[in-house]
Amino acid sequence: MAMEEGARSCLLRFRHRLEQDIKPSYLMDHMISDGVMSVDEEERVRTERTRKEQAVALLELLLRKDNCAYISFYNALVKEAYDDLANLLHDDLPQISQKAHHNGSDGFTPHVQMVLSEGGVPQRPVVFVNRPELLNRVREKLYRLQKDPGWVTVFGMAGSGKSVLAAEAVRNHGVIEECFPGGIHWLSIGQLDKPDLLAKIQSLCFRLEQSLDSQCLHRPPNSLDEAKERLRFLMLRRYPRSLLILDDVWDSTVLKVFDIHCRILLTTRNRSLTDSVSGAKYEVEVESGLDENKGLEILALYTKTKPQGLPEEARSIVRECKGSPLVVSLIGALLKEKPNRWRYYLCQLQQKQFKRIRKSSSYDYDALDQAMAASIEVLPDEHRELYRDLTVIEKDIKIPAKMLSVLWDLEPEEVEDILEEFVNKSLLFVDNHNKPYLYYLHDLQLDFLVEQNRTQLESLHTKVVRQYQQHYRDGPPTSGDEECLYWIRFLTYHMAKANLSQELYSLMFSLDWVSIKAQIMGPAHLINDYVEYGPILDKENSDVRSQFQEFLSLNGHQLEQRPFPDVVQLALSQPQTSEVYRQALQQARDRASTGKLYFDWLNKSSVESLSRLVIHPHQGPIYSACFSHDGAKIATCGASKTLKVLKSTSGEKLTEIQAHDDEVLCCAFSPDDRLLATCSSDRKVKVWNVERAMLLRVFAEEHEEQVNHCQFTNTRRKVLLATCSNDKVMNVKVWNLNKPTCQNTMFGHFEPVSHCCFSPDDTYVSTSSNDGTVKLFQVSSANEWKTINVSSMFTESDEEVLVKCSTWTADGKRIICAARNAVLVFDVETSDMLLEIRTNRLSTVQFCHACPTSNLLAIAFSNYAVELWDLEANKKMADCSGHLSWVHRVQFSPDGSQLLSCSDDQTVRLWETNKVHTSSAVCLKRDSDVLFSDEEIIVAAADNCNRLQVRDCRTGSVLFQSEEKSSRIRCTCMCREPAAVALGQEDGTVQVLEMPSGKLLATLLGHTKTVLHCQFSQNGQTLITSSEDTTIRVWRWQSGEGRVLQGHKEQVRCFSLLSNSPADTRLLSWCFDGTVKVWDIESGEKLQDIEAHQGAILSCHVSPDGCFFVTTSADKTAKLWQCESWQCVHTLSGHQDCVRSCRFSWDGQRLATGDDNGEIRLWSVKDGSLLKICSRDGKDGMDSLHGGWVTDMHFSPDNSLLVSTGGYIKWWDVEKGEALQTFYPTGSALKRIHVSSDFSTFVTIDSIGILYVLQRVV
Repeated sequence: MAMEEGARSCLLRFRHRLEQDIKPSYLMDHMISDGVMSVDEEERVRTERTRKEQAVALLELLLRKDNCAYISFYNALVKEAYDDLANLLHDDLPQISQKAHHNGSDGFTPHVQMVLSEGGVPQRPVVFVNRPELLNRVREKLYRLQKDPGWVTVFGMAGSGKSVLAAEAVRNHGVIEECFPGGIHWLSIGQLDKPDLLAKIQSLCFRLEQSLDSQCLHRPPNSLDEAKERLRFLMLRRYPRSLLILDDVWDSTVLKVFDIHCRILLTTRNRSLTDSVSGAKYEVEVESGLDENKGLEILALYTKTKPQGLPEEARSIVRECKGSPLVVSLIGALLKEKPNRWRYYLCQLQQKQFKRIRKSSSYDYDALDQAMAASIEVLPDEHRELYRDLTVIEKDIKIPAKMLSVLWDLEPEEVEDILEEFVNKSLLFVDNHNKPYLYYLHDLQLDFLVEQNRTQLESLHTKVVRQYQQHYRDGPPTSGDEECLYWIRFLTYHMAKANLSQELYSLMFSLDWVSIKAQIMGPAHLINDYVEYGPILDKENSDVRSQFQEFLSLNGHQLEQRPFPDVVQLALSQPQTSEVYRQALQQARDRASTGKLYFDWLNKSSVESLSRLVIHPHQGPIYSACFSHDGAKIATCGASKTLKVLKSTSGEKLTEIQAHDDEVLCCAFSPDDRLLATCSSDRKVKVWNVERAMLLRVFAEEHEEQVNHCQFTNTRRKVLLATCSNDKVMNVKVWNLNKPTCQNTMFGHFEPVSHCCFSPDDTYVSTSSNDGTVKLFQVSSANEWKTINVSSMFTESDEEVLVKCSTWTADGKRIICAARNAVLVFDVETSDMLLEIRTNRLSTVQFCHACPTSNLLAIAFSNYAVELWDLEANKKMADCSGHLSWVHRVQFSPDGSQLLSCSDDQTVRLWETNKVHTSSAVCLKRDSDVLFSDEEIIVAAADNCNRLQVRDCRTGSVLFQSEEKSSRIRCTCMCREPAAVALGQEDGTVQVLEMPSGKLLATLLGHTKTVLHCQFSQNGQTLITSSEDTTIRVWRWQSGEGRVLQGHKEQVRCFSLLSNSPADTRLLSWCFDGTVKVWDIESGEKLQDIEAHQGAILSCHVSPDGCFFVTTSADKTAKLWQCESWQCVHTLSGHQDCVRSCRFSWDGQRLATGDDNGEIRLWSVKDGSLLKICSRDGKDGMDSLHGGWVTDMHFSPDNSLLVSTGGYIKWWDVEKGEALQTFYPTGSALKRIHVSSDFSTFVTIDSIGILYVLQRVV
């Protein structure tokens, strides 16, 4: 069949425009998949040399095809975002006539028009928008009535467009010819009493009889029974294959009058009406709202504009009423008369002024509120009261029947029956995909209820709270089912709305509530509560509110772990003055009396946290995080391939998108925050609608290597997107989102480009490359403006200089570049270097960002640090420490008040720029020694300035601090008598200092490489040291005499005396060469040389009675040896990774081994059998059962408990192999833990230098 003339002439009319703009290859893919074009035809078009010639060939081909090809071509234009071209073709879209019931084609002929007007079917409304899917569903049901009588029910809430749909369903030649050749008869019912109903049927009978023969007119029937019989006769005998349409039926008694074995289509708000009649029944539910585009189409038709020409308020109106056809039509009709009132009617809708939204000739009610009220008035009185209780539900929230069972104090089954009645009357909606079913109100219904019950809102919310308190007297529900979730999420909301301030205080200032809600809902919901209800809580106590909020903000990433951590133990790390700590300590003491383990961090006052919020949004490294321009949202992405949008106040997840097929390397908000761009290792750039989490564009063809960075322009004037990649030549592109291909490619770099960004006024785009330069391109012309040769500033070595990123100062006059370990500031106009910030660190600068409102610059380093610098004063203003791995990105909020950082440690941190400062806290190195006594706990460790510090842990006072050493301190040990401390250095020097004076007692020279371990003998007269130079030295340190123990082939990391007895002079040493050696330290003689393992030996321990020792190795085994025979008595296999640590129990009966996967195994020393595996149910985010390698372990004196260190500290029940408690340090990778003899005090240092003195709570 040839193409319709209108469609053909439209193509000819706009042919020139189409040939200029289209990219045929994209469009032909769609046309082939639609089956309107063959692969051979596509090939013929592709043989043309240029894009324009291909476009000409495609249009030539199209003009020879049919209507289907025109429609496919139109759809392809829409899909490829040629919206302006598609609009040119829209008005001449042809109608395809296939079988009517198979698609929604018009089929509207003069014959159809005549049949419908004779039957009283209403005409199409002036503004009509087709709903093809719904229409086809109704027609499909009507075709079921082709052979046999029956009922088709079209049901939905007030104003959902049921009547228009019913009339449209029969406005079709195929439906009338094939199903209802006897005609269509329309009867508007509404809310009628019996006399009115009789009058309606009398009128219908008269109409039917008159059509037959004016001679056979009977007198009108006098009663409903007579009317029913008359109608039955007419429908069965005179109009046997006709359709009776009953519009807007409310009452089942009305329906019984029409139970006459004929074909009936009815529209109603009550889906259960046909339960009372006989015959086959079919139903179609009408969704309460149109999709956004349909809603906009209605408004466009009323106001005679194109959808894309509508103001922003149009979209807001459609969203506000959830696409209700009635509301959109009412407002459209009003706007037709007063087209400048968009803002006014949107405000009326937002303020629920339904009475103002009135007047529509085609509707039975003057205003929207009357239509709503009519539905409720037909409920029985007691149900009307219950329906009113639904006023308190939040918008878009679905509730389970069990929640209403508590509210109404009724049995759940009774509640379900009442809810079913509401659903049947379209007063409530049900989500039956869930079990149990969830119920919800349409926004308009909820708005109407709120408006109706405005004066009673407080009492309605109070009723909810009181019913909850009555039902849950013994504590909140914790089952985790839908009802529990509702109460845990919304109880605070109802208390706030009910103005029950006292109840709100006692709930939200309770650690128990925090624990329950965090476990069930996650921490973000809780933080939201403290933000949202902060003004109410602050009236009671603003300090306590901020203490709870801070606790959650800084521990949120821990509270997302599974298994869920012990909140009381977490809270014991809060400051001594905090209400959170006070409650935690009280609970810990109460629970300790029943045997539960808790540990108080004694010296926590020396540590301050500078971050405001810590979020754990993804599994795996986070490569990019950015603020929205309004500062309210954060977008994050990384190795997990997902994109998430979070609230910046609480970290609550707003959106999650499976964004790419590979790691997502960057994300960026558009200037109006409506769009998000992402780019990935999969070489694609994607653009998303933030609100709907919908993919809008994919740019997949043009970058051939991974796309490293993307950024939108800063202003809304003309929104462009810049991207850069690892491509060698075509590595910087600028995209116009309305075009399927890139607008410009910037040429100049011939190495990968890692970063690109626009100048503040969007005149230039700066690009940072592995070629050692930053280039500035003019955005309008894509021409290179200038090159800044950053690599020329690094003359000290020949290594290549990779420029990581660049950032502009707010005035656009300076550009700042990051390369190697430096940040360089250049004048944009002259390219002169104005300032250089070099770090003396071994780390490189990963990223930098200039604050848009001040002189601050944020710098991220590979050594996990973030620093803030003042560019004017060239001075470091703050350290932002807390990340545990590489920091990839930093960004200031648009107002400069906050800073965002993201890292390989899987967290995003927010900092308040006016609160962070340079920290005076001294960081300690993890190699330490501790002396415990009744009065004091003394710790010795090197600090970050390479000074040896000796501190009293209880008071925090420094007993002495050495001068800064020229060579790095690598190990230390203390001796009680004489009071001395030894330290070993990287250059091989060993020094002994007096305590507490710090006086140098001895300098011991002999080792040629790093000293790795040192230890005093029991009497303090001998000092033993081991080194990277493969030797062990035994010093009479006071005289300086020494003996060398030689024989190991690799570095000796550690050793152990075989017993504490002064008479026993044997020493055990082990090494990466897989051997264990036994020495006599008096004579220097090697007593034993044991080939113990295939791999490096990582640890060794001697049993308390000196009978056995154990070795563990990188070969994944541990071996138990006898000290008499020096023979291996058991090989302990089963670990899946390197066995890192080991420890005998004090009674010598058990042995614990820990591996690099975080697993601890308990063995029997007697027979080598495995007794228990201590591990968690599932791995945590660090891919280890212990947050890292198990590095150290100790048994309690009674052998019932075991403490272990890894990424955190864990205490175990030895008998059961179960974890009893976990302490999460701020840093990670703990090396060892020092334990007091009574197993009550524990001392360790983490990877960021924080000292922990933990004491068991009793």
